Amino acid sequence: MNGRPWRYADLNAIAALEADNFSDPWNHRMLADSFLAGSFYGSLLEEEGVITAYGAVSVAADEAEIPLICTAEMYRRCGRGAKILEDLLSIAREKGAERVFLEVRVSNAPAMSMYLKYGFCGAYARLRYYPDGEDALVMRKELD
Repeated sequence: MNGRPWRYADLNAIAALEADNFSDPWNHRMLADSFLAGSFYGSLLEEEGVITAYGAVSVAADEAEIPLICTAEMYRRCGRGAKILEDLLSIAREKGAERVFLEVRVSNAPAMSMYLKYGFCGAYARLRYYPDGEDALVMRKELD
């Protein structure tokens, strides 16, 4: 398992993983627009050149947001999501963030469990946030 920052050449593979894993995926253009922004940082894991997990963090002033985090289905529950989350939190700290926010579907108990383990707590809900009408829980973590 090799970890590294995103490269522009990774965006097609990341977009494909988004489509495979989410009902409301980021498309290539959304990924490219974000990737080219100066405040967007991506981290990924790969095995034999295949991306198995990825995530991104946007940092503005003293706040950061994690808009993307995903582990390919066959690699879940092996610590890859946690490794990506650790990388993103480290990047946020390095870039001067004091707190990090993320949104998670209320039905995604495994992700919520991981976020709680890393010190995130529920801040508030966004009702009918996702295109299918599901609510999102906004979670927050204060960085040390």
